[in-house]
Amino acid sequence: MQLSHRITHLTGGGSDGWDVFYRARAMIAAGEAVTELTIGEHDIRTDPAILAAMDASARGGHTGYAEVPGVAALRDRVAERVQARSGVPTGRGNVLITPGGQAGLFAAHSATCDPGDAALFIDPYYVTYPGTIRGVGARPVPVRTRPEDGFLPRPQDIAARADGAKSLLINTPNNPTGAVYGRDTLEGIAQVCRDRDLWLISDEVYETQVWDGAHLSPRALPGMADRTLVIGSMSKSHAMTGSRCGWIVGPEAAITHLVNLATHTTYGVPGFVQDAALFALEQGEEMEQAIAAPFRRRRALAQEILSRQNVLRLLPPQGAMYLMLDVSATGMDGHDFAAALLDAQRIAVMPGGSFGAAASGHIRVAMTIADAEFAAALERLCAFAAERAREPAV
Repeated sequence: MQLSHRITHLTGGGSDGWDVFYRARAMIAAGEAVTELTIGEHDIRTDPAILAAMDASARGGHTGYAEVPGVAALRDRVAERVQARSGVPTGRGNVLITPGGQAGLFAAHSATCDPGDAALFIDPYYVTYPGTIRGVGARPVPVRTRPEDGFLPRPQDIAARADGAKSLLINTPNNPTGAVYGRDTLEGIAQVCRDRDLWLISDEVYETQVWDGAHLSPRALPGMADRTLVIGSMSKSHAMTGSRCGWIVGPEAAITHLVNLATHTTYGVPGFVQDAALFALEQGEEMEQAIAAPFRRRRALAQEILSRQNVLRLLPPQGAMYLMLDVSATGMDGHDFAAALLDAQRIAVMPGGSFGAAASGHIRVAMTIADAEFAAALERLCAFAAERAREPAV
């Protein structure tokens, strides 16, 4: 029996650069000491108070089927939060609760693209983006950015690839680059969306991790509220990665159809998880700032350490929990550098090519271990890079 082309070609085939990560995990499983600076997982766990709220809800009986669109109180709270931060009138009817941001991305593309349609996304990109697009039967079309532009997309490059496209997916603050799209960049993107009649899917899961500038949701720009679907999540803002609770915010008509999709796919999110998310959001910005604080500290540590060397070039991290380092001065591409670093120093980082061709000469370093350990690992990484840069080319 044959499986569908859609499922067997979901990842596009070939190496996606994650072999370094899988090898590091195998080494750890075999008992080797490896410093992991790979995936975006907080080094602290979900706050005990959030877990207590989840436990109380479950023990109180909220373990049956929850409302498919989401618990009303949580939808209201998300709407209030989004309206307060964006200035765009937002109500319960604009919100669908999803099993994490990833489910939101899949649902948003299901709503905006028919099979065979082109769906644009920015390169570098979060690793699931192309597969998510293939998963709904659309064609993933990358729009390549440039390191010299700080990996910010150029509107003319988006327009040049927009023939046959129905949607554009952006991510700010950005994983993997740490770039935060400013008003000028977002206004240029919005103009292309209006001119080419594109849906804009805005992945804003890192909105609470902004170190330079400010987060601006493109939904707030003129003419964009009716053509934008915003993806949000509790994962990064509240260290609730395993709880799988996120949302889509968009026009009521689109949300109505997305509720129908959820009825036929996920059938909602567990009620006790939603109650915990509601409790977490009700703690306000103080909790969010506490979750983000370690990454702000480690960014400053990294900037100080990297300022003392001249081999690795740091793309200034404006947001999120990652560093993007140009390793080209070592004579190696990102994949070879990451593989050699793992072998020599037992430090695991992600090759830039894992996130698209635009970042192939880079590595991504996750700032997700304790401060002292992170600083020591970065010092060793810099020393390794300096040693490789001194070696004659073969």
